[in-house]
Amino acid sequence: MASEKQQALMDDRPPEGLITDEALASAKAMIGMILRPEGPFVQDVTVDTIRNYCNGIGDLNPLFRDAEYARRSRYSSLIGHPTMPMAYGYIGRTRWGLPGVHGFFAGNDWEFFRTWRPGDRMNCIERVVGVEEKKSKLSGKLVLQYTEALWLNQDDELMAKTLGWCTRHERRAARESGKHEGVKTHQYTSGEIAAIEELELNEANRIRGSKVRYWQDVAEGEEMDPIARGPLTAMDLKGFNVGVGRGLTHGLVLMNAQRHPGHYFRNPEAGGGIEYTGIGHQRASAAQQIGVPSAYDYGPGRTSWLTTLVSNWMGDSAFLKRLRGEMRRFNIVGDTTWCKGKVARKYTKDGYALVDLEIWAENQRGEITAPGLATVMLPSKDLTHKPVVDGSGLDLGLPLVR
Repeated sequence: MASEKQQALMDDRPPEGLITDEALASAKAMIGMILRPEGPFVQDVTVDTIRNYCNGIGDLNPLFRDAEYARRSRYSSLIGHPTMPMAYGYIGRTRWGLPGVHGFFAGNDWEFFRTWRPGDRMNCIERVVGVEEKKSKLSGKLVLQYTEALWLNQDDELMAKTLGWCTRHERRAARESGKHEGVKTHQYTSGEIAAIEELELNEANRIRGSKVRYWQDVAEGEEMDPIARGPLTAMDLKGFNVGVGRGLTHGLVLMNAQRHPGHYFRNPEAGGGIEYTGIGHQRASAAQQIGVPSAYDYGPGRTSWLTTLVSNWMGDSAFLKRLRGEMRRFNIVGDTTWCKGKVARKYTKDGYALVDLEIWAENQRGEITAPGLATVMLPSKDLTHKPVVDGSGLDLGLPLVR
């Protein structure tokens, strides 16, 4: 006889929970609580896991991929891509409070202190720091949930700090709003495809790399060299999952569904097999149940593309201190994303030579799908400025909730 939890899995569509006063109060009562680790999916930093993550996000930087090149760099070894901890777990991802209410990854704000190297082991302390009520054109009611993560290595050294947030929407309200009705898969001309592919195929030649970018040589308003990602395909979505080490199957999925039935459903398209409610990233039909016109990308992946834009631009001698990306629009299968940016400000703080960058992801319709910003420490020709070193003492003092 089926257990109560098993019976809860008999629905042929994702649960349609509501944002009630009681559910909201329960979520707010969790503020300050430490969350169990989501995975971890990948914990050991190795040559293979570094390269595998870069494969999943399309990063070509030899500092993360070529051991001999990296050995000659100032790091003397390969280092991990700054957002590699996303292979451990997505910070801010929906997994607490508001049962049956759909969640979308909505953004991360990272402050980096040290680089990951082969032999490191990632660990994370994540706690709930905020719950905020807002209005949404997609679903009417909207709840923002925030968590903060401290990333530590095996020696308990602070490697990075992240503020992550997600949006929560009632599935039925989102589906019935019709906000994205009429949005179709984009059909490109042969010329458009050729231009996109030329940008992607020549990206490796445009990475700053070992050519030092000095603070004195940067001008406010200067545009960054863009990168392209797309048109987005099922292969891209699958590749990102492989890159971050996500891939529970068969009995492992069933056991998770037994523990957390509100996150799973029996999909008629799979003969009644159990699928995760986030399968909308892979199946258009599941995406449409939550008001999204087609399968769509992973927010952490788009954040990583913005990071690649910056690391390509700044070169090996610089240090990425801050990266923020906000997911504002869906990036569906067939969309192309151009990551672009410009120098917004150059200044000094605590003796370090810094630049603030305005960065964004833009689709083929000219819509900005992910605005963001970054702060980079650059080498300086002025000897009164402090040198750029891994683990520098600069602390930007970012607030927990913005």
